[in-house]
Amino acid sequence: MVFGAFVGKAASSLATGIAGAAVYDGVKKVVGSNVLRGSAVAVTALGLRGARAAETGAEKARLVTADIVAEAREKIGEQVPAPGAPVEHGHDH
Repeated sequence: MVFGAFVGKAASSLATGIAGAAVYDGVKKVVGSNVLRGSAVAVTALGLRGARAAETGAEKARLVTADIVAEAREKIGEQVPAPGAPVEHGHDH
């Protein structure tokens, strides 16, 4: 009876080991192939395109905001500083 339980446990362990080895070999083949690398490159390229689009949108928003602020300053009679000019606070340090 004890010997039968031992054989059953050994057979179960052997089956688990064989299944694990098969899965390991499959994963090893996929990782070694160009499929995984190609997928990683495609996903990275999409991420870069998204980042570029976000940067472009942010720059457009910054320019529109600067135009609105400049127009508002002109409307209240302030002189609009040239782009990139240092901002003066009206007092000496």
